[in-house]
Amino acid sequence: MNPRTLRAVGPTLLVVAAFLVAAWALVFGGAVDATELADAGAGVRWGLPLAKLVVNLAAAAMLGSLVLALFALRQGEREWEIALDTASIGAAVFTIAAGAVTFLTFLDTFTPEVSASAEFGSQFGRYLTELELGRAWLITTIAGAVLTVLAFAVRGWIPTAVTAALAGAALIPMATQGHSGDLADHNIVVTALAIHIIGAAVWVGGLLLVVIVRPQLASDTRTDRVVPVLERYSSIALAAFVLVAFSGILRSFASIARIDQLFTTTYGLILLVKIVALVGMGALGAWYRMRLIATERNGAFWLMVTLELALMGAASGAAAALARSVPPVDQEPPPLQTPAEILTDSPLPPELTPVRLFTEWEIDPLWLTVGVLGIFFYLAGVRRLRGRGDAWPVYRTALWVLGMLALIWVTNGALNAYGHYLFSAHMLLHMLLAMAIPLLLVPGAPVTLAARAIRKREDGSRGGREWILWVVHNPLAKVLTHPLVAAGIFVGSLWLFYFSGLFRWALYDHIGHEWMVAHFLISGYLFVLSLTGIDPVPYRMPHAGRLVTLIVTMAMHAFFGIAIMSQSGLMVAEWFGSMGRTWGATPLEDQYVGGGIAWSIGEIPTVITAIIVAIQWSRSDEKKQKRRDRHADRTGDAELDAYNVRLAKIAARDARRGE
Repeated sequence: MNPRTLRAVGPTLLVVAAFLVAAWALVFGGAVDATELADAGAGVRWGLPLAKLVVNLAAAAMLGSLVLALFALRQGEREWEIALDTASIGAAVFTIAAGAVTFLTFLDTFTPEVSASAEFGSQFGRYLTELELGRAWLITTIAGAVLTVLAFAVRGWIPTAVTAALAGAALIPMATQGHSGDLADHNIVVTALAIHIIGAAVWVGGLLLVVIVRPQLASDTRTDRVVPVLERYSSIALAAFVLVAFSGILRSFASIARIDQLFTTTYGLILLVKIVALVGMGALGAWYRMRLIATERNGAFWLMVTLELALMGAASGAAAALARSVPPVDQEPPPLQTPAEILTDSPLPPELTPVRLFTEWEIDPLWLTVGVLGIFFYLAGVRRLRGRGDAWPVYRTALWVLGMLALIWVTNGALNAYGHYLFSAHMLLHMLLAMAIPLLLVPGAPVTLAARAIRKREDGSRGGREWILWVVHNPLAKVLTHPLVAAGIFVGSLWLFYFSGLFRWALYDHIGHEWMVAHFLISGYLFVLSLTGIDPVPYRMPHAGRLVTLIVTMAMHAFFGIAIMSQSGLMVAEWFGSMGRTWGATPLEDQYVGGGIAWSIGEIPTVITAIIVAIQWSRSDEKKQKRRDRHADRTGDAELDAYNVRLAKIAARDARRGE
């Protein structure tokens, strides 16, 4: 297929397939049927899902273009400029469509009579500022406007990376609204949907940009630039496919109670269309990327790309229709809710016992994904090193895998399931995240492994190795990895989090909970890295200074635990004191136990760190002595002989003076 023809046909086919499948699914699922009560009209019933479809497609063009530019293209080349222009156009369409969704959602929710009256404007204003649904879409619209300007204005590596990060963050408020209604397992649904939206945007938008920039890449007679870009997109698409498939499965569990509902309900059949399209896209991608990339000038290759775009459109259309369709599971909360269900959207779990500590699970898709991918990519790096004959210590691999497994258990197991109900479980989760898990992960030296295992780019583009090394060597990292700064963040954030509104935010808001996990894991990792790490850091204190820093930190940490134990009142009393829990210790007694955990159990990793620092100090002295011995062997103790000669001269001089 002619490159310029494909450039026009590919995006058109994507959009047409998306709208055709969306229209069919909306009619088939009854999502556009008039309702007996509070019907907003056919315009809203049709306009809202189609506007959301445009939002999704525009988000793909915005985020996918930025990600592919950062990992596959070269700054300053024409294709880089095209990528950022595509992202800017996508962001502009995203902004307009998000604004339309905001207004149509308001009409769909309240069915007001549209007018230019002050009353209508006041009602719309309250919707935007007071209701979570309105605020989410208002934030999304404003973010799209900001991204439109940024993607148009920036052209450097770092500004583009910041813009891409903001583009990914702009999609999160969309995920907080779910598909429709209040589903069970709300936190799982929100996190899975966020991963799903971002993964799909990178996948679809990346392929769309490949089609758009192909003529520019092919026109360069100096070298073949199409194949490398396709290979890099292939790696990105594979990771995105895994994220989309995994998050889609988790999301479906909240909508489909039994597997037969996929075939016996309208919602299930629409979901089945989406699943078939996604599987088809994955199969096509795997086939032509393994067999046809090297023959990209062959028309069959680009015909497969066009077919994949059509399947992407079909999946996007089905997803837009699912957002307006009613799942076959009961989404309405029971008429009589327990206090725990009102606060957490989940029923109170059974009493925590030693057995349930290892049998109760509450999946967090984000950290489950981080843990699994962390193990996979680390082992892949080790395999690549050994494949070319390089050694990598087994103990590092073992510690890293154990650390990631511990992270999975802490963030998905009983501590996550009970952390919202028991302060003690929450504190144990915190201590393990900030102090125990980093002790396992830091000796794994992931940065050193990545620098050795990931292939270095030679064409001016940036891959995983280049971005990791940039993160390590940028000025902010130099500040954060300084032992005193890392210790200050580690201890200071501990006090700030629990004695400010941040703790309450982490309990009430799932995004706050995810931020809490990320913050304490990273702060603990930086602190351990600055003291005992193998990976390179700009500055390391002498071992004596590290021990002093650690002792001071240990003391501040102990004071924190004592401060918790000394509390006469309940922290976040309207939360922990209102669960209606009839088993276990009282909330105040449980809080006292949590303070004891922070004081006692939290100090164990600190003692282990001190022992590691002492051992490293001892080994450092041994290495220095060995270097001196080798130097003496090479020079024949020249330094000692010179020193003895000097002493002899001084003695002779003193003897002469004595005479």
